[in-house]
Amino acid sequence: MGGSSIGEGTLSLGDFVASAKALIEKWKVIDVEDSLPDWQWKPCGKTGVPSEEEGYLALEGVYRNPGGRHEQIGDSSNFDDADIVSDDAWAQSSSECVHIYDYHVVYSFSYKVPVLYFQGHQAGGQLLTLDEIKEDLPSHSLKLLGESKWTFITWEEHPHFSRPWFTLHPCGTSDCMKLLLEGVENKDQHVQYLPAWLSVVGQAVGLKIPLELYGNL
Repeated sequence: MGGSSIGEGTLSLGDFVASAKALIEKWKVIDVEDSLPDWQWKPCGKTGVPSEEEGYLALEGVYRNPGGRHEQIGDSSNFDDADIVSDDAWAQSSSECVHIYDYHVVYSFSYKVPVLYFQGHQAGGQLLTLDEIKEDLPSHSLKLLGESKWTFITWEEHPHFSRPWFTLHPCGTSDCMKLLLEGVENKDQHVQYLPAWLSVVGQAVGLKIPLELYGNL
């Protein structure tokens, strides 16, 4: 697409939108664990951008038990009444301590790369602190955050909501993407960009991205 600089590790707004919509369609047909919802394209009302390119990519309502485990309450139809009472008590207790995460992928006009914004909150709506979020992350995510030069977390205003969210700073994204896209044919690079990018940022925030997403889109 015109104006793209994917060879330099960046991408145009049009390529971002194309890659996002291809990812949404691929996500629907690959094997994704039940606790993960679908990615969605969220239109927004900012002016100055063509209407078909206004928006961001969103994965919302990802449930986790504290400690990083995904939440999933099973079907109680195979249990007797005593089991159901016990299970209901467990479900209520579990729902009170479960953490709910939202992930937004937004195009940065300054860096010309995608940026991940995310937040977590308790079932009652109280936002999680960074320390609480880190407690939910698996050890390999904490290691990546501690060692990588381009996955450090900052607290910045969400460009579409005008309130602060946690974000992975994009300053080193283009350099990393140059390496990740080496060997990918030019005609496929704009489509493969977001799956390749998510393969790294997903690890940093404990988000499991199926390997099938990186196949031919």
